Amino acid sequence: MQHRAIKTAAVLGLLIGAPLVQADDFTGFSMNFVDIGNAGNDNDGLTGSTAYGGVSYNYRMGVNEVSEDMIDKANTAGALGITHTDRTGVNGPATAVSWNEAARFVNWLNEDAGYVAAYKFSLQPGDGGYSSNSNILLWQSGDTGYDAANPFRNSNAHYFLPSEDEWYKAAYYDPDHGGVGVGGYYDYATGSDIAPGAVASGTASGTAVYNGRSGPADITSAGGLSSYGTMAQNGNVWEWGESGFTAPNDTAVESRVIRSGYWFSSSGALQSSSRSFSSPPSEDLPHRFPCRSCS
Repeated sequence: MQHRAIKTAAVLGLLIGAPLVQADDFTGFSMNFVDIGNAGNDNDGLTGSTAYGGVSYNYRMGVNEVSEDMIDKANTAGALGITHTDRTGVNGPATAVSWNEAARFVNWLNEDAGYVAAYKFSLQPGDGGYSSNSNILLWQSGDTGYDAANPFRNSNAHYFLPSEDEWYKAAYYDPDHGGVGVGGYYDYATGSDIAPGAVASGTASGTAVYNGRSGPADITSAGGLSSYGTMAQNGNVWEWGESGFTAPNDTAVESRVIRSGYWFSSSGALQSSSRSFSSPPSEDLPHRFPCRSCS
């Protein structure tokens, strides 16, 4: 089974050449994914905020952030009721979206494509008392797809929010670090230990939208790519991770990790050593980002 993660098989290998972008189609829009291979890589660090990135399986990560248009079309098709700030137009990143709403969006992706939900909610769209911003329930041992190591996520889901390890690997790991055929990590998600050049938009290598820029760029013009081919895992908007800020994932209401920095951040917020958190219902900052799809 190939794991899939939204930005989503145990043989080590190197990516050669440009990453292969795959488009998955949903009602009204498509999302681009790239393979995150090289299963079995080690964590970056042994302790602290860089002790992440080790993933024992291959998966896919969304190339881009989730746009306002994607949320709007999912709302229309699934009666989700997810709110967001109308900031930059349909191709701008959806902002002021809570973790709970991000999970609702990911569940709809699964439903629309014919798969099981990633996250467990007591009420569904159309039920009395439904809210798009209610907290999840933990999957239980009697539930099909229960994973004792991660009660947040149904193991049979095709799309899901990236765990902190999945997110970190896609951002900072390079299977050919330094061009010597050995995997390793960079400090920034642009394939470098040097801070990216700050831009308002664009796709130039080694750039990111940060350092007091005027606002988020469109999701396809939000800076250079990571070594795996993802865009804007540094800057533009903060990104929710699936993981609780303090492991393990064992409490539905615990704070969730956020990473990447945003358009006004300094370079320190973009570094692999930087991580922060917020509560699942939080929409308190306009630059909060719903999710990067993983599969």
